[in-house]
Amino acid sequence: MAGFLKNVMRNRVMLLMVLPGAAWFFFFSYMPLVGTIAAFKEYRFSRDGFWQSLINSENVGWRNFEFLFSTDAAYIITRNTLLYNIAFILIGLVFAVAMAITLSEIVNKRLAKVYQTGMFLPYFLSWVIVGYFVFSFLSMDKGLLNSILSQFGVSSIQWYNEPQYWPYILILVSLWKMVGYNSVVYLAAIMGIDRSLYEAAMIDGASKWQQIRNITIPLLKPIMIIMTLLAVGKIFYADFGLFYSVPRDSGTLYSVTNVIDTYVYRGLKTTGEIGMSTAAGLYQSVVGFVLVMISNYVVRRIDKDSALF
Repeated sequence: MAGFLKNVMRNRVMLLMVLPGAAWFFFFSYMPLVGTIAAFKEYRFSRDGFWQSLINSENVGWRNFEFLFSTDAAYIITRNTLLYNIAFILIGLVFAVAMAITLSEIVNKRLAKVYQTGMFLPYFLSWVIVGYFVFSFLSMDKGLLNSILSQFGVSSIQWYNEPQYWPYILILVSLWKMVGYNSVVYLAAIMGIDRSLYEAAMIDGASKWQQIRNITIPLLKPIMIIMTLLAVGKIFYADFGLFYSVPRDSGTLYSVTNVIDTYVYRGLKTTGEIGMSTAAGLYQSVVGFVLVMISNYVVRRIDKDSALF
């Protein structure tokens, strides 16, 4: 015990720095874990408060999970959630790395910072604002795209009633908003690469593309794998704002915009079934954990140094 207290006092400054983050995780990540038992109860709120209501609610076993996946929409929301996230992970990785490399190759560093700020800015916009931006482009009456199409004699498109366009629109909007933020990690990794490697490559006559292909990308591979593994853990989570605010909750687009998160929200808003929404969250967490473990195992078998653990 004396040794423990001695270590605490020796590292008190570092521990104080960690304290806010640790408190955040405790209150918002670990304490809510107790509430996951609502996934196995028919939760009914009473005047006794949340926790007492949770204890007094009837146990229903796996009924909430059965209800979640016994509907006709179960296949659609699972398919949409998976396919969109796979596209976001793969396409987002390519664009984030490409942007980081492009920014690192700009000679004028002041100009590079201007470009970086411009690409980073969309990340701070809420999806509600982004939804209005998209609407200004896709509006049937006054949208910019329909105005351009009319100049070429093409009839206007009712974008919010045409599901076939929205997989591309959602991927494009997500890239526009997130790629600048995601590129920061890779840009920082590039800045940490020993410049003597590039100097040696230039002496050997390597072109810029050869330097990128043989130095930059191989040295970025570990961080690319780690970021991909972390993204795989959230492959069953969808960005609620993207799939709810951007399509403006259009019912005709549900076949391509309805994901697990929006489905649970609409179900909770309509029926008030807290148990069902908790079951969906628990299902997403468990599947995400399993996928991270499997992905990490595969990476560890291929390249031990690139695995998370």
